[in-house]
Amino acid sequence: MIALGVGCRRNASADDIAALIAEALAAAALQLDSIGVVATESAKAEEAGIIAVARRLGRPLVGIVASELAGVSHLAATNSARVQHLKGVPSIAETAALAAVGAHARLLLPRIANATATCALAQGDGPVRAGGAA
Repeated sequence: MIALGVGCRRNASADDIAALIAEALAAAALQLDSIGVVATESAKAEEAGIIAVARRLGRPLVGIVASELAGVSHLAATNSARVQHLKGVPSIAETAALAAVGAHARLLLPRIANATATCALAQGDGPVRAGGAA
């Protein structure tokens, strides 16, 4: 199972997020049909841009609670001091993707970013975590 982890600034546009996702899929040499779920931190699952992108992609959006993000933070490859300070994890995109894929989680693509969003890809045994689908 492969999850697409997404983080963003407040009110990031769906177009900005979608462009970054396209870049991530190309960098990992993956097709959209290989993605099982779009995952983010539970509060970010309320962001209109992320909701719109998940709908465009035709993938479920899963909001992951903070304790689950923290539980996989040791597997993150990058560390944003700002995100660490605000959310207590090194990367929303990486930890959301890792938490969403379940057992034997590993990053396929560490966090990439543009001006308003971040994206990462992770693979694991699944199933999708039940952190609150949006």
